[in-house]
Amino acid sequence: MTATTAMTLAPERRAQLMKRATYASTAVVTILVTAKTVAWLITDSVSVLASLLDSLLDAAASLVNLVAVRHALAPADSEHRFGHGKAEPLAGMAQAAFIAGSSVLLVLEALNRLAVPSRLAHVEIGIGVTVLSILLTLGLVTYQRSVIRATGSVAIDADSLHYQGDLLLNGSVILSLLLSSWLGWQLFDPLFAVAIAAFLLRSAWVVGRKSLDRLMDRELPDADRGRLRALALTHPEVRAVHDLRTRSSGPDLFIQLHLEMDGAMSLQRAHEVSDAVERDILNAYPNAEVLIHQDPAGIEEPRKTFA
Repeated sequence: MTATTAMTLAPERRAQLMKRATYASTAVVTILVTAKTVAWLITDSVSVLASLLDSLLDAAASLVNLVAVRHALAPADSEHRFGHGKAEPLAGMAQAAFIAGSSVLLVLEALNRLAVPSRLAHVEIGIGVTVLSILLTLGLVTYQRSVIRATGSVAIDADSLHYQGDLLLNGSVILSLLLSSWLGWQLFDPLFAVAIAAFLLRSAWVVGRKSLDRLMDRELPDADRGRLRALALTHPEVRAVHDLRTRSSGPDLFIQLHLEMDGAMSLQRAHEVSDAVERDILNAYPNAEVLIHQDPAGIEEPRKTFA
């Protein structure tokens, strides 16, 4: 999604949705960790262990998200003039580290099981718990995707990636348990665990890259930048726009741009035109902080090559 949808949502509603999403993921993962721990102890399956490790990481990530989202939604203060939005991508980076670390541990456990295979027990319990996990996770992911579409939250997006991965992971766990049980091939269990670890590493890369983009103040998508230019140029007295710079920080959006207007225009009128452009931008992006500089048209001055 572009930033447009998220930034047109009322701040209070956005905060409410984000908090509910963190509460939902924390509740679901608590149930899953408990059930998978019991299933792993009974079955001794490394695939179930892989699923349990993933859920433990999801639990840690969800708790980090819970704290980070609440912090990110806190208003700006005297020590943080631009707000606390960076808490969201920082949480995403922490999640990426959690995922990568668990993947390495999982590979080591799978390699050990490949070297020393063991027979699985009570496979039906592992399958039953995994089916429960799929149903709960599917419901959570569906809810999270609706919140992400409405808010554009990078922290909720990172959290949702975990649970989307869980759907594939849990399906592979069921397949692994069935093949190991029906065919008696114990190597299926650790081999599936290695495949799951590879998938988790890819998820860590996706989460980390998105979070880093936010931390490094990546520009808004071209569609949003084009819309901002169009909004400014809608005013008949604005001749051109340059040095447009944008960034997002949690729920907030920061926009800077230069307007070129008639050099003979009075300072009062230039100020009125800038205020009109700012109002149009804020109508489209209510969570934005807009900074506008007025320039006389036709005057050559050093400009940023990226604008």
